[in-house]
Amino acid sequence: MRAAWRSFAEKRPGIAQFVVFFVLSNGITVLQLALMPAIKWVFGMTSLVDTSFQVWPIGSNPDGSQYFVFDYAAGALPAGGGGLAYFLAVQITLLIAQVINFFAQRNITFKSNSSVAKAASWYAIAYVIITLVAAALQGLYKAPIYDLFIDTWNMGGTGETLADVVTMIINSAISFWVFFPIFKVIFRQEPEEAAPAAAGDPTEVRSA
Repeated sequence: MRAAWRSFAEKRPGIAQFVVFFVLSNGITVLQLALMPAIKWVFGMTSLVDTSFQVWPIGSNPDGSQYFVFDYAAGALPAGGGGLAYFLAVQITLLIAQVINFFAQRNITFKSNSSVAKAASWYAIAYVIITLVAAALQGLYKAPIYDLFIDTWNMGGTGETLADVVTMIINSAISFWVFFPIFKVIFRQEPEEAAPAAAGDPTEVRSA
C-alpha cells in the first residue's frame, strides 16, 4: 500500500497533496469535536455565561434587531447566546486546533522548508480574517440550529451537544475550503542551495 501511494503521489502530486490535506483536516475536526464540549462545559460553570459578548454591529436581522459579527448574548442556549463563556469555548477550541493544524500541514502535507516565522505570520493573518468571516456567518445559522435540536426536537442537553457538533462542522468546512489555497502559498518548498565543493576534493579534476 505504501508503494502504491508513493507511486500515485509521484504521478499526481497535486491530488495526493489535497488528499493528505483532507485527511489531516478531518482529523483536526475530530479533535475540535472532542474539545469543544469539554471546554464549553468548563466555562458553562462560570458566571461568564451571563456576560454578554456582542461586538461589531454590521446591520440588522430580519426581525429588526442588531446583527453583530460576534453575537453571544447573555444566558444559556437556546434562549440566550451562551455569553462570553460560549465565545471563549469556541475560540480556544479553534486556537488549539489551528496551532496543531499549522505544524501538521506544514510538515506532512506540504513538506515546506520556508521560514516558519514568515509562514506563521501569514497564517495568523489568515486565521483572524477567516475567524471574523466565520463568526459573521454563524449569526445566520447558530440560533436556528440550537432551536431545532433543543426546542423543536426537544432533545435537551443531548440536542445542545449535537448542535455544538453541527456548528463546529460548519466552521471547519469553511476553514477547510479557504485554507487550502492559502497553504499552497505560504507553505512553499524553496530550492536548497548546493553545498560548495570542499577544498582539495579528490574528485575535482585539475588541468595540467
